[in-house]
Amino acid sequence: MKVVEVKMMSDEESGSSDPGVAISDKTQIEQPKMYKVLMHNDDYTTMEFVIHSLMKFFNKTYDEAHGIMLKIHNDGLGICGIFTFEVAESKSAKVNRYSRGKGHPLKCTIEPCE
Repeated sequence: MKVVEVKMMSDEESGSSDPGVAISDKTQIEQPKMYKVLMHNDDYTTMEFVIHSLMKFFNKTYDEAHGIMLKIHNDGLGICGIFTFEVAESKSAKVNRYSRGKGHPLKCTIEPCE
């Protein structure tokens, strides 16, 4: 918190009983750091399961999910979304837990945005 002192007219000049000091409270709010949720390619998880996971956990349409799935398949890695740390960590953990429960080795990780 930053306190700023502003000089005002003296009591004699203004004719009032005001002490002559004003305090301004200015708080700087920073944007939270953002994190990318990444999905990694593997040789066992089906393309349909990747699309299903993208639609279920990242609210992607079928066409968006299909495009991301192709990016993962071709490049080995795809960005599912960009979120604050807590949200990114939670989504990544949910995808990993869900895929393991369904018998797929699909891997989801997070990394800070630049």
